[in-house]
Amino acid sequence: MAMKKCMTCGTTILLGGKSDGESHYCSTRCQQQGVLLKHSRQLPAAEVEQKIMSIHQGLCPKCHGSGPVDLHVSHRVWSALYVTSWQSRQQMCCTSCGNRNKLGDAAFSLLLGWWGIPWGLVMTPIQIGKNLVGLARPLDSSRPSLRLENAVRMQMAAASLANAAPPTARKAA
Repeated sequence: MAMKKCMTCGTTILLGGKSDGESHYCSTRCQQQGVLLKHSRQLPAAEVEQKIMSIHQGLCPKCHGSGPVDLHVSHRVWSALYVTSWQSRQQMCCTSCGNRNKLGDAAFSLLLGWWGIPWGLVMTPIQIGKNLVGLARPLDSSRPSLRLENAVRMQMAAASLANAAPPTARKAA
């Protein structure tokens, strides 16, 4: 059986998740963002492509160095006795900043991930492994990733929906 991937963030869904028929999501938040993603597919392709390339070829928003800029994902876990929390963090940045995030989150997990039973012991090597794989297999810098495309589409869809909302709805939000 193939592992399901979140339609919004691309995370592999190990346990649980949400579904709305053909689309699968890792969380309620991603499912809600899936609505934006579906709206984003109706945006003019030329405008979306122009925005994606502008971001990809622009300066890094984190260090202000030269790009290419993409959506990099790092993974971390922390634990305390019977409480364990793990997450995947996305950041739009250059490869150097993305690698620094992966190394930082791997070190964070190495120091703080093991201290929970049982999930700390299970998730720590998984999260560290994901960071190491991300470092070993960098994104193709010659073109924007699908994750960057989805993030830009989401931003544009959110702006489009916010501009389309009646003024009274915008005030209430």
